[in-house]
Amino acid sequence: MSEMTPEEFWAALAPTTSLPVPIYRLYYDDQGLPLFYSMQEDPGNYIEIDHETYANPPTHVRVVDGKLKVLINKSPFCSSPFSTKISLIASTTSSTFLPFIVSVIKT
Repeated sequence: MSEMTPEEFWAALAPTTSLPVPIYRLYYDDQGLPLFYSMQEDPGNYIEIDHETYANPPTHVRVVDGKLKVLINKSPFCSSPFSTKISLIASTTSSTFLPFIVSVIKT
C-alpha cells in the first residue's frame, strides 16, 4: 500500500466532514400562536427562524403573514392579553381613596 500525501488525505476525508446545516423552526397554530421550537421536521405550520431566536426565544410573539412579530403593548390601559403591568397616572380630578385598597381586574 502506498503512502498518501496530506492533500490526498484531506481530499478523501472532505466528504465525511461536511455537517448538515441546521434548520431552526417555530411551529404555530392557525391563530399564529407559537406552539414549540424545534430543529426536527414535524407536521404542522412553521416558519424558519435564525439561531439567535431559537437559542433565546422571545416571549409575546405571534406569526403574522409567515413572519415572526413581537407584541409590544404601548397602551397604558392593558389592551393586550399579554400585558403584565400597567402604569398608574397621577390625577388631580379623582375621588379620594385609601392607598392600600387597590384592585387590578383583568378582563
